[in-house]
Amino acid sequence: MSRFRGLWQASLDATRKALTWNVEDWIPPTEKYIFNFSSKEELKKWHLYSDSEFGGLSSASLEIKDDGNKSSGDFSGKLSLDVEEGSKWKITRSGFCGMRSKKFDGYIDLDAYDTIAFKLKGDRRCYISTIYTENWVNSPGQMEDNSWQSFIFVPKDNWYIAKVTELLNVGFKLMMAFRYIPKGGFTL
Repeated sequence: MSRFRGLWQASLDATRKALTWNVEDWIPPTEKYIFNFSSKEELKKWHLYSDSEFGGLSSASLEIKDDGNKSSGDFSGKLSLDVEEGSKWKITRSGFCGMRSKKFDGYIDLDAYDTIAFKLKGDRRCYISTIYTENWVNSPGQMEDNSWQSFIFVPKDNWYIAKVTELLNVGFKLMMAFRYIPKGGFTL
């Protein structure tokens, strides 16, 4: 579906919804899980990256951890400011790792939501969450997405729910990423 046709359809749907008001539109929606790390299949939805693509020495991994009654994703690795000697890249230091969801067809309709929440257990460090949404105001031929970034401080060893609320109330084509930059090992 072309971007114009998609925008036109979204506009028609919103108009139809406004004209056919009903009480269910005022009831808050239930939670919707986008990613839940309940099985190893979930790992296929994510892409890991680090400065090693540019001659850096950092590394990252993503595994499913099972604590008996519930599973979770474990994003961890080693960060280094050093770079390989003789690297073709003209950099003298680096140090980043990240994970992002792979792009998928269609979109996740989040019109009824105004918040995205992450349930995290970390290492008392700050991470960057980037959420990409389809940009419906691009000029013809442009394929850039909007990006929404938030810094998320994750307390050590306890589960924490971080909420990102500064998002527009639109249907999202969602891709999420986490990135960590300081030196040393990390776990999220």
